[in-house]
Amino acid sequence: MIKKNIMICVTQQKTCERLIKAGVSLQEKQGGNIFVVHVAPEGWNILGNSKEGEALDYLFDISKKVGADMTVLRSSKVVATILDFCKKNDIKSIVLGESKETSNENNLIAKLGKKTSKDIDLKIIPTD
Repeated sequence: MIKKNIMICVTQQKTCERLIKAGVSLQEKQGGNIFVVHVAPEGWNILGNSKEGEALDYLFDISKKVGADMTVLRSSKVVATILDFCKKNDIKSIVLGESKETSNENNLIAKLGKKTSKDIDLKIIPTD
């Protein structure tokens, strides 16, 4: 079996634990390494908001428990940053939560779908 690296895109919410669990389930099927990634806007103060910092700390602990690396990247160009990370880490699957954004112009999933190569599979996990 060819192992395929997996990126799990998280926000600063504890509910993203479900995305990590979905990524682990995917890893059990296809192998590869798991990378948990959060792209924070430039100028955003992670430590300045205790709830967001607490949530990222929580997700870091969950990532560590499942053997995944967690990375927080800063960028105002979220899609380009995600794609660059995919290229550098040979990512073949991206796990994302369902977007509530109705406009394709602001919908991260729609933007990624247009820009990702055909060898990267997007896995959208619905909200409960």
